[in-house]
Amino acid sequence: MTENEIAKEIVNAAYKIHTTLGPGLLESVYEATMEYEIKKRGLYVVRQQHIDIAYEDMYLEAAFRADLIVEDKVIIELKSVEATHPVHKKQLLTYLRLTDKKLGLLINFGQVLIKDGITRLVNGL
Repeated sequence: MTENEIAKEIVNAAYKIHTTLGPGLLESVYEATMEYEIKKRGLYVVRQQHIDIAYEDMYLEAAFRADLIVEDKVIIELKSVEATHPVHKKQLLTYLRLTDKKLGLLINFGQVLIKDGITRLVNGL
């Protein structure tokens, strides 16, 4: 399955959750329900994955945690805020670069319409 095919399933899951639960709940609620919906679709998903990084001659264990990683290809960063900020996009792009993954989705469940809360970010895709 390609990154784009995986992203389509993720977006469909986010839409289902948002139309069922609505906006404004805690991020942890959306994280758990996204994991559930993605698994229902037959995809492998890891929640709160610790990511190690190397910097020059040092190694940092658990330098950050990705909210969700699907099929070891797509990183999902979840928010439940009135509006995302440019730093959220930069954060996800850094995650993509450091993990050598090509596609990330920033999903903000705080928006009235979920389509306004989904941002697709690529790293050389």
